Amino acid sequence: MDMQEIKKAIGAYVDAHAQEYIDLANSVWGYAELSLKEHQSAALYEKLLEQEGFAVEKGLAGIDTAFSGSYGSGRPHIGILGEFDALSGLSQKGGSVQREELVKNGSGHGCGHNLLGAGAFGAACAVKDFLQKTGLPGTVTFYGCPGEEGGAAKAYMARDGVWKELDCALSWHPGDTNELMTGTNNSCTQVLYKFKGVAAHAAGNPQDGRSALDAVELMNIGVQYLREHMPPQGRVHYAMIDGGGASPNVVQPHASVLYMVRSQKVKDTLELQRRVDLIAQGAAMMTETTYERIFVDGTADLLPNTALEKVLHANMLAAQLPQYTKEEWAFAEDLKKTFPARDKLPGDAPMWSEEIKAFVQETTDGGKRAINDFVMPFFSSNEFTPGSTDVGDVSRLTPTSQLTAATWPSGSPGHSWQNVSCGATSIGHKGMLYAAKVLAGAAADLFADHGLIDLAKAEFAERTKDGNGYVCPIPADAVPYVIED
Repeated sequence: MDMQEIKKAIGAYVDAHAQEYIDLANSVWGYAELSLKEHQSAALYEKLLEQEGFAVEKGLAGIDTAFSGSYGSGRPHIGILGEFDALSGLSQKGGSVQREELVKNGSGHGCGHNLLGAGAFGAACAVKDFLQKTGLPGTVTFYGCPGEEGGAAKAYMARDGVWKELDCALSWHPGDTNELMTGTNNSCTQVLYKFKGVAAHAAGNPQDGRSALDAVELMNIGVQYLREHMPPQGRVHYAMIDGGGASPNVVQPHASVLYMVRSQKVKDTLELQRRVDLIAQGAAMMTETTYERIFVDGTADLLPNTALEKVLHANMLAAQLPQYTKEEWAFAEDLKKTFPARDKLPGDAPMWSEEIKAFVQETTDGGKRAINDFVMPFFSSNEFTPGSTDVGDVSRLTPTSQLTAATWPSGSPGHSWQNVSCGATSIGHKGMLYAAKVLAGAAADLFADHGLIDLAKAEFAERTKDGNGYVCPIPADAVPYVIED
């Protein structure tokens, strides 16, 4: 089996169907649906999967917008992860170099999940074509994973054992570099506290009122004092969901606050979450209010897999990188002027490797280049970054690896209108199609050489031994909770 020719065929397949994947990405970009509300996006994916001959399963883990599409039979079983949720407050005109809302206070794909899902879908279709033409045994499954920005569907699916059926999982994420995603990160939980009190006239009979807003404020103050006593890698964030109302002369009878608690290991996050829970209890006692504690979501820390990273990186080098027009370079230059220049070089690897740092310094002219049109040198590590993702829960149950592909200008801020703007441009589309080719090529290698999967599984077993296995952050009785706007 000539794998070089197979990779060319995979690239040609993606190119031949490129407009289909671009149309899919643009449709989801236009829907801009928030976490666990991605009904139009999920319906479109399910329809397209069925048209492509995938066996579709809907409502995974009890989540309306979670689904899968499988093709083939037997082993190996390789999963390709797709996301499609947007972010609130980021509505933005596509292809614009200035802030222009499409819908006032509307949503937008500031994390590029419209591209992520469509690229993963394209990869799954290319793998299906590969299996058909080669006659190799095995199964490829595209997973529609909603709620990455708030809902953590992959973690709920992990609790229900979905990922255990896989031999390995592959994914990618839009970004400003073509780079492996390696290392580990924080686990997290999100809990909503809905306080209830008693309304009263704030001047006439304040003694009869019990302020839910006071409870929220006292809880927030208590957490501020907790910060002095948190582990160094601990993080606690909060957002006021309900301030009680707009009338200051009323003792507010309801108020809500959403908390996110992070630490590197799930057990440490759960311990920190316990202390936040106690503060909520204390705030209710001090104000003679009651509260409802609603578990929203939780995620585990990432577990890297060097064996799979090597397969992905080889395919990053093998796939043809996007070529950009003068107009695309000019657009990227203009958009780059709209956000502050960063002191750090592009990518994560330069932070930990002096050799790669020197390479990137020279290649990007010290980070001044508008588009990072190169592949970052191979780098695998256990280095820590403070963010969180529910891909961590997948990686704790099956060997998993990811890459980033350049879909917006170098240094573009995360969760920004600039990213939304790029998500509907040829720059974003080219990065998406490149990622599809890389993922499909990596999957083809794994189907053709089961020894690569054996290496990934052996590494996974080594990394998860001695009490380092999966601790699910999702309680057994928790149900996905949709936070209303």
